[in-house]
Amino acid sequence: MPEASSNHAYAIWVFVYIAAALQAALLALALWRRSVNPEANRVLAVWVALTGLDLAVKAVYWDTLLPEWFRAYRFVALFPFLYGSLFFIYVRALVDARRFRLRDGIHLLGFGVMLVLNAHVLLMNDAQMQSLSSRWVAGEKTIGSWFDVPLFAYSLSYVAAALVRVHRYRRHLRERRSDADRMSLRWVDVMAGCQVVIWIIAMMQWLATLPGIDYRLLFGAIAAWVCVVGWFSLNQPPVVNEPEVPDANGASEASADIDDARFPAVEARLSQLMQGEEALYREPALTIGQTAKRSGYPEYLVSTVINRRFGGTFWDYINRLRVEAVRAHLADPADARTILDIAYDCGFTSKSTFNAAFKRQVGETPSSYRKSANLTS
Repeated sequence: MPEASSNHAYAIWVFVYIAAALQAALLALALWRRSVNPEANRVLAVWVALTGLDLAVKAVYWDTLLPEWFRAYRFVALFPFLYGSLFFIYVRALVDARRFRLRDGIHLLGFGVMLVLNAHVLLMNDAQMQSLSSRWVAGEKTIGSWFDVPLFAYSLSYVAAALVRVHRYRRHLRERRSDADRMSLRWVDVMAGCQVVIWIIAMMQWLATLPGIDYRLLFGAIAAWVCVVGWFSLNQPPVVNEPEVPDANGASEASADIDDARFPAVEARLSQLMQGEEALYREPALTIGQTAKRSGYPEYLVSTVINRRFGGTFWDYINRLRVEAVRAHLADPADARTILDIAYDCGFTSKSTFNAAFKRQVGETPSSYRKSANLTS
């Protein structure tokens, strides 16, 4: 930290921090009220609000360097022990559509432990706090630096765990949906990347004294992170969480008995939509909502018929139709198009999704199937 006489050097940075804190407050409010991915966005709203409070307290302290604010400064200095775990909870809420529960408080224990270990500092009297503040302003790095290593390890482990969950979600999505690339949570990678950059700056600042690598740059990066989060979070598409396939032998919807009489009509209508010139399954971004609207029946009824009469989820049903269409084209010697062109024409938009769906249903790769089909024709 610089001497108090160089306090004016912080003027620009203080302005940046306050601006970012105000943006964080507005962003947190917008995220809390956003209807897209509501459970996840409420977790993100809390995370962004805490970041804004962190920046605001640091801005006030660095602008005034008053010891009265140092107690608050030391308190928000523990907030990074929340950031990694909140990122993990946010990602989990995205992929599972699961709201925060009391038992999820276990992921906040790192912050609780550090709060207890630092209680003696936060409970110092005014004279002791003034002395501690003076040493901090003078640039004594030993104050609070003992928890830097556990902070880095703890937070980055949560970032890594969150990315593992995203990877699993993508893999599952690509196995089932043709529009997987559109919903693969790429903005989560960017958010994680920004956090890694922030932690790298923090570690460099902690390990060595380098020109320009200091707390101003560190929290300037955090201020920039708020802007990145704002851009991606307010433009994120809805994350679809596929429901579990109902147990055909178990309990069904309360209205199943009433709707049973309509099942044959719904089944016939779906078959009509998926065959002939209409071939609705060829639409790349097809959803069950669009299918239900075209059928003229309620979405829950269409979903129930697909689960019971066709087996599996809506995406199992659609991908099965697409694979059968691809098989017909691959077995036609007159169709000289590439396998991928045929797959795209039949509704697939992702090569990985197509290959996984085809091999799962047919038992061999598309290329080997085409070769064997042409040999026997």
